[in-house]
Amino acid sequence: MSSGDALFGTDGIRAPFGRYPLDEPTVTALGRRLAEHLRERTDGRHLAVVLGGDTRASTPTLCEWIARGLHETSSPGAVETRYAGVIPTAGVAALVRELGAAAGVVVSASHNPYPDNGIKLLDGDGFKWRREEETALERRLLEAGDPEPAPAGDGSSSLGPPETDLVDRYLAHLAGSLSGERPLTGLRVALDTGNGAASAYAGGLFEQLGAEARVLHDAPDGTNVNRGCGSTDPRDLLETVRAGGFHLGAAFDGDADRVILVDAGGETRDGDAILYLWASALDEVGALSPRAIVATSMSNLGLERALAARGIDMVRCGVGDREVVETMRREGIRLGGEQSGHIVHLDLTTTGDGLLTAIQVAGMAARELREHDGERPLSELLAGFRRYPQVLRNVRVAAKPDLADVPAVARAVRRAEERLGDHGRLVLRYSGTEPLARVMIEGSDQLEIEELAAGIAGAIERELGERPGEADGAAAASVREVPV
Repeated sequence: MSSGDALFGTDGIRAPFGRYPLDEPTVTALGRRLAEHLRERTDGRHLAVVLGGDTRASTPTLCEWIARGLHETSSPGAVETRYAGVIPTAGVAALVRELGAAAGVVVSASHNPYPDNGIKLLDGDGFKWRREEETALERRLLEAGDPEPAPAGDGSSSLGPPETDLVDRYLAHLAGSLSGERPLTGLRVALDTGNGAASAYAGGLFEQLGAEARVLHDAPDGTNVNRGCGSTDPRDLLETVRAGGFHLGAAFDGDADRVILVDAGGETRDGDAILYLWASALDEVGALSPRAIVATSMSNLGLERALAARGIDMVRCGVGDREVVETMRREGIRLGGEQSGHIVHLDLTTTGDGLLTAIQVAGMAARELREHDGERPLSELLAGFRRYPQVLRNVRVAAKPDLADVPAVARAVRRAEERLGDHGRLVLRYSGTEPLARVMIEGSDQLEIEELAAGIAGAIERELGERPGEADGAAAASVREVPV
């Protein structure tokens, strides 16, 4: 690892398998230094690390390298590795708390395609590591100058087989989050598990709770995670719900920490809609205290307005589920999430949990069916939520100066803000992982926001773009419009 190389990004480590920082020397060294880091913070007590990941072909190898490093540490005392095998990220978080472990390690690249993979670290309370902790571990790794890993010798594993009861404990935790005997009885659901970590569990969980479940894309082969399926591509789920008379559809990503829903009418419902549903349901029974949620700068203005109409505040924060959770904890707010489908209810979980969110919304749908003679779709519960038209443009940039200091961009932003007034919203930011500037505008008039977004994107392209003179084509090619 060189001093110029960044190890941790916005959500742990993420890269193609076999390349830095997901090469064998770096990952093994990470295990060593993680053990030292934890040992210093546990005052010599016995410590355990819960380890698991998604269905990518490289995940068991990365788990093996991490476990080898954990066991090679020169610090006194053993590190016990509790290996859960294939399990959602939130499952590792739940097990860390239940087992009293010092940390959790999740090997997954979440919604990224194969052959990417990644490593996420969870603290002893099941929360994602704070940035300062990641920085301290990164510094320790850099200063240690770890050698190449020793040959594997006799080929014996540092892990052993997965402890099958660990997943059972997590599934029991999920089932226990709904009250009553078979609370989803009468509900027909379609589930797209994205050939990811939820593949082996989602159908059985819903059926245990009383639902009739049809499961799609639940045959992972190590390379097909998120490929043409799951929360990033729910087309098959949409067709299934529309054709099959289902009450609800749910699509998960690779590590099942996010979920996108499809209502009975075949309409996609993202994290904003889920937040509105869940906040409204909690508020109706007096269980939303304080009467507020946390959402990111990318959540739709319609969510903010709809919640305000119910007397519920919305606190905005930066992008990323870690930012959401940190804001929730700081503000004492129990519910929050992202438009992408990361939803967190701190009474039930410490990180985004797609399976938990899906069964909670399914519980709402099942209650509506029981209380309204079998017919009251979720779409009626969402009647108060009107999504504002939204345009998102991504512009490739050669540098990332403060955009407020780029005169042409600043002028285009001022023009847009004056036009939008109180009837729209503009978010301008750089991507944390790619050479992109993101322009997001919401407003009541689709044509107007498209024009304003094009003006800002064009200014960025002319001033900072990698290929000056191609602003119009580059910007237009990256527009994503979210309909009302």
